[in-house]
Amino acid sequence: MKALAAISLIGLFALPIAAQEPAPDPELQEQYELSQAVREAGQSPIDVIRALEAHLKKYPASKERGAIEQGLAKAALDSNDNARIILYGEKVLQQKNLKDDPGLIDRVTRALLDSRDPAQTKKALDYAKRYESDLRALRTQTPPGHLTPGQWSDELDRAMARALALEALATGNMEGPEEALKIAMQSWEACPTGEGAREVAYWLIKLDRNREAIEYYANAFTLEDSRTTEDDRARDRKRLGELYSKLNGSEKGLGDTILQAYDRTAALMSERRENLKAKDPNAVAANIGDFVLPAVEEDTPPLAISSLKGKTVVMDFWATWCAPCRAQQPLIENVKKLFEDAKDVVFVPVDTDDDLSLAAPFVKEQGWEPGYFEAGLAQRMIISSIPTVLVLDPAGRISSRMTGFIPQRFEQMLTQRIEEARKNH
Repeated sequence: MKALAAISLIGLFALPIAAQEPAPDPELQEQYELSQAVREAGQSPIDVIRALEAHLKKYPASKERGAIEQGLAKAALDSNDNARIILYGEKVLQQKNLKDDPGLIDRVTRALLDSRDPAQTKKALDYAKRYESDLRALRTQTPPGHLTPGQWSDELDRAMARALALEALATGNMEGPEEALKIAMQSWEACPTGEGAREVAYWLIKLDRNREAIEYYANAFTLEDSRTTEDDRARDRKRLGELYSKLNGSEKGLGDTILQAYDRTAALMSERRENLKAKDPNAVAANIGDFVLPAVEEDTPPLAISSLKGKTVVMDFWATWCAPCRAQQPLIENVKKLFEDAKDVVFVPVDTDDDLSLAAPFVKEQGWEPGYFEAGLAQRMIISSIPTVLVLDPAGRISSRMTGFIPQRFEQMLTQRIEEARKNH
């Protein structure tokens, strides 16, 4: 899960009117000053914190206090300011009618644990349990944005592993290693991660089960985990060496232990990927050719993009709400006519609507080719605005990306880029 969703501070505190000078009304005057302060702070989290705290000092009863605290929490996260992450993060989490952000709970919990204070640890345990509860509730909801069910399930598994690792640490500090180890093992089982493996190893050592701890430190060292940094691996290697030498007198044989852990974790992650792929072919799709797109029309089979290898593919990303997409569509049709006898050129319309039920009636009404749903492809390809047209060469590589369109030149530009892609073999 992402940390606190990106808040556009300029948008959050934008003036409700197009005023350029301070307004005489006290409330509008405050809004003007707030908007100006945020604009002057720019993109610097430290300057944003300074500006917003000064504003709250001047206007302690501000009606915008909740939004300002959200901005302060985000700026604290961006600047890794633990004291303010706790101060403002807790204020945000206590706001009524505000949906919990799992990423914010994660960071607040970690900051509380880092304080090493017993009272803060108790709070951390409460937040970790709340984090776990929120994630369980999210499993019953429709995947947000353009995540497929499999991608959503994978994100929730990884977040659950983090929540349980935090809960294990807080539990151990308050209730002892036995209970902590049980929860740490739940983290590892929810989704194997370097953090979960380290947490298991830590509590195994506390219970004087050092040989088992070596296995889990080796798991952490060898596991394929994007959240594990080089510094993490260096620390895992050091702990492995120290613990192994303590039990065996030297590091002789440690290499075999590490190789066994590599085989073990590689098999574990391969099995996990295969299970996810069986449920959702796009859950582990890393490249454009890995995706299988479901059709807008129910009776049409899905499209495996890999099946188009050897052809030049024009992928038009559109949405029902997009007026420029409607203006662009006739131009795409004109280009299609130019290549109607070219069996090596394929046009694939790709719908990016959040509400999938809108697409079928819309294309029927417009008389468009139904095409396919994006199924996570737009996020993977970083399609940040609509319309966007991708042109893939016969090897399946992105040859061109056209974001937006220039009506007067669109047909010429797209035709030229298709011809250029066809030459790439």
